Amino acid sequence: MKISLLEPLGVPESVIRELSAELTKAGHEFVYYDTKTTDKKELAERSKDSDVVMIANNPYPDEVVEAAEKLKMLAVAFTGIDHVGLAACRKKGVTVCNCAGYSNETVAELAVGLAIGVLRKIRPADEAARTGKTAAGLTGREICGRTVGIVGTGRIGVRTAQLFKAFGATVLGCARHESEEAKAAGIRFAGLEELLQKSDIVSLHLPLTAETRKTFGKKQFDAMKPGSIFLNCARGAIVDNQALADALNSGKIAGAGVDVFDMEPPIPEEYPLLHAKNILLTPHVAFASEESMLRRAKIEFANVAAYLSGSPENVCKIG
Repeated sequence: MKISLLEPLGVPESVIRELSAELTKAGHEFVYYDTKTTDKKELAERSKDSDVVMIANNPYPDEVVEAAEKLKMLAVAFTGIDHVGLAACRKKGVTVCNCAGYSNETVAELAVGLAIGVLRKIRPADEAARTGKTAAGLTGREICGRTVGIVGTGRIGVRTAQLFKAFGATVLGCARHESEEAKAAGIRFAGLEELLQKSDIVSLHLPLTAETRKTFGKKQFDAMKPGSIFLNCARGAIVDNQALADALNSGKIAGAGVDVFDMEPPIPEEYPLLHAKNILLTPHVAFASEESMLRRAKIEFANVAAYLSGSPENVCKIG
């Protein structure tokens, strides 16, 4: 079979060659493109005659899936698959596999890091140190003793809860299903309204689906505890980010840490969060660490090998 990796995976090319060696040894053709593209015609050209296509978080829309006549399996080196043309995959019977779990630690650590950055006013403190100012007005707050609300208690949400508990926080959780893993991590489940009212820190860890899109907005920010902060290392489109900017600028909530937006960076100059008060932004880097990139690449190639052996792993439900 022809296997095409359409974009870099954040690891050295030597790692790609090492991981692909077993595929070529088994007689498969492996093609690697070391540059990204969002051009649909170019993606279709790169996918030409491919039985298996490997991507990361670059969009792979319906039109490209439809153009890839031989496509049987789509290996996605990412947790979310909302950037994939799932309708066309369903229609063509394409197997879609993801790399769930590779970034649990990395995302959880950034969520806590953003919380610390906002609570301890690290960005304005850095500016003060560089411009000859003092610590005046930079008194921060601790995580210890505060209540953290985790909205979405999957693996990343649970790991985030564990890290916050290590700082001495009490953790509430809200999810469609109350997992034993979450309870074992010390999460007490509550309804969303109670969680928002009681939490000093609200951290979002939901997948982006038709049901979750734009579901966190003005109503939810109005319900949050005065002086609380909001974190989003999940998906930008789950949140009404104009409502978040309004909540920050009005002082309804005290701060926010955001890694994800309604689009992939670069962020347009007029985007409301760029002009909001007391917000710490990162350009969708929560998933990216040296360790997570290596884990991701290994899972991606293992998924392809498992599919070719007739026992696919990490298969996504797409309808």
